[in-house]
Amino acid sequence: FYMDRTEVTKAQWDAVYTWAVTNGYRFDHAGSGKAANHPVHTVSWYDVVKWCNARSEMEGRTPCYTVSGSPYKTGQSAPDCNFEADGYRLPTSAEWEYAARGGLQGKRFPWGDTITHDNANYCANGSAYSYDTSPYTKYTFHPSYDDGGTSYTSPVGSFSANGYGLYDMAGNVWEWCWDWYGSGYYASSPSSNPQGPSSGSYRMSRGGGWGDLANYC
Repeated sequence: FYMDRTEVTKAQWDAVYTWAVTNGYRFDHAGSGKAANHPVHTVSWYDVVKWCNARSEMEGRTPCYTVSGSPYKTGQSAPDCNFEADGYRLPTSAEWEYAARGGLQGKRFPWGDTITHDNANYCANGSAYSYDTSPYTKYTFHPSYDDGGTSYTSPVGSFSANGYGLYDMAGNVWEWCWDWYGSGYYASSPSSNPQGPSSGSYRMSRGGGWGDLANYC
């Protein structure tokens, strides 16, 4: 499978969103972002699935997601996914993990077994986890992306790519996946808006966010 090299930027989101709302699509959230080259956030699973369909249509591709045989454009339905279509879709959780590892085997992160602010935009706390080797012993946001009162995302591609040429597979913002699982737990952070497709189940998000500790990354 192919995957975008970076998280979807606010500029990319806005371009497709603007086209979509004039072509029959309806979203729960318009999407937020620090700047045009930062990742979009505060979008629901339903929003991003419909956005994938709209991007597919814009580029003359076949939308992957359908409801009763028609492209999924409105509401909060649990669509079918045609994995053989040439349109855009969310990765499965297994695909996401394969992509995030970048070819490494048996490592905690896409680059190795330890993490610092040199690797990702996350909330450091070296006293919380042995593999967080940052010098900070209390909750500390990335100093380059913290105005002293509010922390925020980093521009996409600000850190080194993994072995597959993919950026920000750990930290920055949580990333939606296709899969869902049973009730009781799901990951959340300021950078995501988890939402289940039906009662008792939750869609998966992976990777951790700018406000999360190393264990989520």
